[in-house]
Amino acid sequence: MLNTIIKSVFGSANDRYVKSLRKLVSQINALEPQLQALSDDELKAQTTKLRGLVDNGAKLDDILPEAFATVREASVRVFGMRHFDVQLIGGIVLHRGEIAEMRTGEGKTLMATLAVYLNAIEGKGVHVVTVNDYLARRDAAEMGRLYNWLGLTVGVIVPSMPEEMKRDAYHADITYGTNNEFGFDYLRDNMKHERLAMCQRPFNFAIVDEVDSILIDEARTPLIISGPTEDKSDLYIALDEVAREIPVDWLDIDEKVKRVQLTEDGLEEIEKLLIEKGLLATSNLYDVENTQVVHHLDQALVAVFARKRDTDYIVKDGKVIIIDEFTGRMMEGRRWSNGLHQAVEAKEGVKIEPENQTMASITFQNYFRMYPKLSGMTGTAATEAAEFWDIYKVGVVEIPTNLPVARIDEEDEFYKNTVDKFGAIAKAIKEKNELGQPVLVGTVSIEKSELLSQFLDKEGVEHAVLNARMHEQEARIVAQAGRLGAVTIATNMAGRGTDIQLGGNIDYRVQDELGEMPEGPEREEAIARIKAEVAAEKKQVIAAGGLFVLGTERHESRRIDNQLRGRSGRQGDPGLSRFYLCLEDDLLRIFGPDTLFSKMMKSNLADGEAIGSKWLSKAIETAQKKVEARNYDMRKQVVQYDDVMNDQRKVVYEQRAEIMDSEAVDDVVVDMRHDTINTIVGTACPPGSYPEQWDMEGLKTKVEDIFGLQPPFDEWLAEDQVEPELLEERLRTLTDAMTEEKMATNAPTWRIVEKDVLLRQLDYHWKEHLATLDALRQVIWMRSIAQKQPINEYKQEAFGLFESMLDTLREEVTKILFRAELRIEPPQVQSLPELPDFLTGHIDPLTGLDNSNDGDGSELRPELFGSLAGSPRAASGPGGANPDNPFANLDISRNAPCPCGSGNKYKHCHGAVGAKQIV
Repeated sequence: MLNTIIKSVFGSANDRYVKSLRKLVSQINALEPQLQALSDDELKAQTTKLRGLVDNGAKLDDILPEAFATVREASVRVFGMRHFDVQLIGGIVLHRGEIAEMRTGEGKTLMATLAVYLNAIEGKGVHVVTVNDYLARRDAAEMGRLYNWLGLTVGVIVPSMPEEMKRDAYHADITYGTNNEFGFDYLRDNMKHERLAMCQRPFNFAIVDEVDSILIDEARTPLIISGPTEDKSDLYIALDEVAREIPVDWLDIDEKVKRVQLTEDGLEEIEKLLIEKGLLATSNLYDVENTQVVHHLDQALVAVFARKRDTDYIVKDGKVIIIDEFTGRMMEGRRWSNGLHQAVEAKEGVKIEPENQTMASITFQNYFRMYPKLSGMTGTAATEAAEFWDIYKVGVVEIPTNLPVARIDEEDEFYKNTVDKFGAIAKAIKEKNELGQPVLVGTVSIEKSELLSQFLDKEGVEHAVLNARMHEQEARIVAQAGRLGAVTIATNMAGRGTDIQLGGNIDYRVQDELGEMPEGPEREEAIARIKAEVAAEKKQVIAAGGLFVLGTERHESRRIDNQLRGRSGRQGDPGLSRFYLCLEDDLLRIFGPDTLFSKMMKSNLADGEAIGSKWLSKAIETAQKKVEARNYDMRKQVVQYDDVMNDQRKVVYEQRAEIMDSEAVDDVVVDMRHDTINTIVGTACPPGSYPEQWDMEGLKTKVEDIFGLQPPFDEWLAEDQVEPELLEERLRTLTDAMTEEKMATNAPTWRIVEKDVLLRQLDYHWKEHLATLDALRQVIWMRSIAQKQPINEYKQEAFGLFESMLDTLREEVTKILFRAELRIEPPQVQSLPELPDFLTGHIDPLTGLDNSNDGDGSELRPELFGSLAGSPRAASGPGGANPDNPFANLDISRNAPCPCGSGNKYKHCHGAVGAKQIV
């Protein structure tokens, strides 16, 4: 009560902060007449002038008013659009490294140009991160017109780009790309053997568009680059058959996290069943020899009992394709990890692809925390403000709207079951459709979209269904969702980032209707006609009540619901939003309080009857808060575990960089050799022990194995007062002499060999270490049974494993170099396998869920990107696309099957890149 009174008098902390920024806005506005008086060339020269000020010691804050005023005036001349004052406030917030929460339709993309331009003046690079490749290309092309006009270079990053083009894009002043591609490029760079082959430069500043989707929704699933291992198809099929025979009462199924575990009784029975089928190496289920069988049985149970067809995945052209749980899109070429995808393939009876081993990984949290300055923008962030600050140390600022919001948010309607609910939804849509009011329907899965489509067909309502099966057209369809009488069913937040304008989107209509019409008076006349039609149609839509947003059920996050509502009511337009719920909705069925069910059932709700109450809304909000808290805990847990690996990752990547930058690594090799000698002598001759207790046979074997030497240990031991230190010193002298002898033949070649061996062994052992940590993370939770904290146990075990990895690395490098035969000619340094052959995934370490997005234009289109990066290239030239590709102009995912029917992936068939990438 007291807080409410104080807020009404003084305003909230957010209001006071925004008010304080208006002083800067006044300074920017005061410069407007001065800049309006400049010619185009004089305005363009502002960039050179501002760069000169920065070079002479001025801080970005000092030049902010003039830079913002320059961008505003340039925008008027390039786009015919002038930034609102609230957009200036948002630009200041972005520049200060905070998150700007701005309502849908308020112009976030244009707002970002202010902070991007200001920070790009330093020349250190600005990354603009988008949720998909379509938005990266669109924004780079559209906003690039403004940046290029002001003398800045723009690059865009998409999958399958040749390395040279990608390096050019990263060295532009401003670089657009998706969160996945930025992260994967960081991992790929740290798998390369030459510094010049690396694409990215040091991190500076990133603006994350749809920041809640990228840093919250997708942050539970790390980015992983993996390579194939051996084929185990027979095992997957056999265990799938076993899983199908298991009765449900043997299992403990957790729908919340899609986890399936055997009960105690089930464990005993399954052990008998596996022995009977000859799948166990020993009679005890949990013997070390049976670890692989137990692991893949767990995955088979998850596949059979927790993964649902048409909800979690679909089967298309004989392949299991994952459905993104947040966007509802198909993710061609993406796979679940830890054998889960193979288990689902066995379940569906399709071809089983080999499992993959992790070669590099990082979480989005640790990737984006590497940027010295990070900011973001979205329509919904306030509900997650605590997490943004806790994880990223970034605050959230709510930006006021340019015009008051006129949308009406109605109470939820509650029904007894799904059939009643969907029947009511279909009738409500029909009523609005007859009035001409456009309707945008948000669903949570393909299954629900298609079910609603059937109801609408019965009602005779014409509609468009937008879901994972047709993601290539989603932006175009969503853009026209505000047309008179339009009914659009969209899976979750499909088409996010596309502005829904009442009466229709003029740009898309021009593209669709006048795409092939040449420039000239006729085209201008046709465009004028379309604009007039859109203006007239907008008036009709406003008279009908604006866009009606209808949610078919509540999402587990309040933020996603707010995103859906926010599609209506842009820039003061009228609008309406309403959610329809029932007892069978997943949120209420799994997470709702038990009292909710009992009270509702006792009320004897009649079929088809609807109710709504504040108590019910409160119960739903409570359920959502529970899920949000659980999801936050899961993301926090991922960060805690990856923080352990991150410390080790930094050490390894820094060591790799030092090796690549060094002309010679002989000092590192010498240290490794001496450390190896100290280790093997220390193991055979423990401190404080007597010579007769030493393991001299073991020491002799080890020295011969690693160095190929047979030193006179017996003579050394016969001497008086022999000590382990003396043995170490003599072995060092022997090995140093041998190395000098090898180097005398051809020192330059030897330096190349040392560097190559060191890098390759570091990469190999790091990869094996990652696999070990993956396995450890899967089982470490069992330590909680012994009243121990799993994360603390993981830290301790991971540290020991890392030390062990370093010991093994030293020993292997030393052994290889001593066993190597030096050639007269320098050896050809072989590169790693081409990076496109690796699978890139965005995988949940707990469930194996892959949340990557490889759709929406991941194909290579050099004609779109060359000029943006400042170095245009011919599409069929070196590093370009295959000149014989008849599908070059189609939107085909690089990991999708090639349309020619060869059965190969598009990237390995007609989509193959002409020049091999340097790795």
